[in-house]
Amino acid sequence: MPVRTWIPTLLAATLLPLLAHAAPERSFKSEEGTVTVSTLAEGLRNPWALAFLPDNKGMLVTERMGNLRIVSVEGKVGAPLAGVPQVWAEGQGGLLDVVLSPTFKQDRMVYLSYAEGGEDGKAGTAVGRGRLSADMAKLEDFNVIFRQLPKLSSGIHFGSRLVFDRDGYLFIALGENNQRPTAQDLDKLQGKVVRILPDGTVPKDNPFVGRENVRPQIWSFGHRNQQGAALNPWTGELWTNEHGPRGGDEINLPKPGKNYGWPVATHGINYTLLPIPEAKGEHVDGMIDPHHVWEKSPAISGMAFYDNPRFEAWDHNLFIGALASQALIRLELDGDKIVHEERLLGELEARIRDVRVGPDGYLYVLTDDSDGALLKVGLAI
Repeated sequence: MPVRTWIPTLLAATLLPLLAHAAPERSFKSEEGTVTVSTLAEGLRNPWALAFLPDNKGMLVTERMGNLRIVSVEGKVGAPLAGVPQVWAEGQGGLLDVVLSPTFKQDRMVYLSYAEGGEDGKAGTAVGRGRLSADMAKLEDFNVIFRQLPKLSSGIHFGSRLVFDRDGYLFIALGENNQRPTAQDLDKLQGKVVRILPDGTVPKDNPFVGRENVRPQIWSFGHRNQQGAALNPWTGELWTNEHGPRGGDEINLPKPGKNYGWPVATHGINYTLLPIPEAKGEHVDGMIDPHHVWEKSPAISGMAFYDNPRFEAWDHNLFIGALASQALIRLELDGDKIVHEERLLGELEARIRDVRVGPDGYLYVLTDDSDGALLKVGLAI
């Protein structure tokens, strides 16, 4: 075969498998223009969270079964990292959130939340940290810095999201393990937002420090199952969201020592269609009403504030994943006030588990499935 004939043939044969695996970009209409969606990576097993590594090194992605992987900016999925703790991967439990230390470039610390089993067959949320090795193949010297006690979950309502604030405090948004009354019990860590230092010690100015029979890590209480949390980049305040029961998904702005109601104050009812036994109404004196509520639950999950100049139409928007309603919820903000809602990506019919804003200004979205995907979402300009 002449050289000029076989070289193009060889190149075509080499490129063909790559092209066959390249997912075409999809486009969907929205109120702010055409939304573009490309599949960056596939084959992830129930991915739960992602965190961007600096210097364009890709993303850390958790799989609920217990794997932590690096996905490159081109979409190559790496092998599971070594040094990740053993997780209790039953029901909703497993490896959950991942965040980097605020001083990652100096200390290379990676924080993980996960379900941890106990001796009686029950489980609770744990948080630990380890150092990402220079070759990015393992977490070194991993140690647990927080445990949700007592361990009460039979497989659901672990929470849990991790957020560092501007002062370096670590907030952990927890579920109540489907043990409703515990959200009001200050001697338990179910249904709480907790605030600790990066090494797990308790800040001296936490609201319940020094109170007898009260867990000093508690920042706020009366929460159900918090599966979204983010720091408002314009105010520095923590925002969380939580699943209601049948109805009543909420967004809250947790303040120190405040009670957010569950299960005494709620907009929802039991899945049996019966009232919540402890409930006294949608508003109860002495308890904080939700900042925003959905009477019909979308089953909200990860959340991210859009603070990037790339897509101006999304400026000061809040994005939240939805599991049951299979959508990416876009909320327009006027200060802290939510003034408009739009639901995106419904055409994909995918459970949205997490959403983060990338350094490049695109949204990166994880779909919750045994064959889950990492999507890159933007606007056509």
